[in-house]
Amino acid sequence: MPARELCNIPLNTGLNMTHSNIIVEKTPDAASAAAARLCKEIVTEAVHQRGLCHLALAGGTTPRITYMHLADHVTTDQVPWSKVEVFFGDERDVPQDDVESNYAMAQRTLLDHMPIDWSRVHAMRADAGDLDAASWEYERIIRDIVGNDSKHIPQFDMIMLGLGGDGHAASLFPNCPSLEEAHRLVVSCHIPILGRNRMTFTFPLINAARNVLFLITGDDKAAVVKRVFQDHDQSLPAARISPPHGTINIVLDAAAARLL
Repeated sequence: MPARELCNIPLNTGLNMTHSNIIVEKTPDAASAAAARLCKEIVTEAVHQRGLCHLALAGGTTPRITYMHLADHVTTDQVPWSKVEVFFGDERDVPQDDVESNYAMAQRTLLDHMPIDWSRVHAMRADAGDLDAASWEYERIIRDIVGNDSKHIPQFDMIMLGLGGDGHAASLFPNCPSLEEAHRLVVSCHIPILGRNRMTFTFPLINAARNVLFLITGDDKAAVVKRVFQDHDQSLPAARISPPHGTINIVLDAAAARLL
C-alpha cells in the first residue's frame, strides 16, 4: 500500500490502546514536518482550553528536523509558544552545554529561535553528583507546575518520544529496574548496554499524558515498529506505553512503516 494511503488511519488491531492514530509519510523530512504540524495543533489547543501547554521534548537525532520545522515557521504560525512549559522526557549524564545533551540539542535547533519564556524551560540535571536526588527534584518541579495534587499523576498535554532499535523509549531500556517503577514519575538509572547513567520519565507519568507523539524514521526501525505497534510485544519497553485516557500518535516514514 502506498505510504500516502496509510495516513491518519486509526490503529484498531494489535494495540491495547483506546485512542491511537498512525501517520505515514514518504520521507523522513515529510514525517518530521507532519510531527511538527501535530505538535503545533496540540500546543494551540491546550493553550486555548487551559491557558498553558505542558510539553515534554524528546532527545536523540530523530526529532532534530521536527524542531527545525517548528523554528522555521515560528513567525507565521501564530502558535502561543510563550504559554508553553517545556520539560524533557529523559537526559544523558552530561552537562547541559555538552554536544550529547538532549537539552543542548533542543536549545540549538528549537528553543533559541522561539518566543519562549525561559523561566518556563525546565532542564533535567542529569549531570548531578546525586542523580537520585536530582530525579526527585525534577519530579517535584513537575508536580508543582504540571499538577499540584500529590495523590494524582500530573497530565502532560504532549510527551514526544522516539523509538530505539532495542524497543526503548525515553530512557526506559530493556532489562532495567526503572521498567518496574510504579510510583515515582522520574528516576535515574544505569544503562548497562551503554555503560552510562540517564534520567527518565517513568511509565506512570508517560501513560498519564493527554497526547503521546512517537516520531520514527528509517528502514532499520521497521522490525521494531512492527513488534511494538502491531504485535504489541510486551518484552519491548515502548509497547508498554498506552495512555488509557490519552491519544497516542505514531508518525512514521514509509521505510519505518514497511512491515505494518
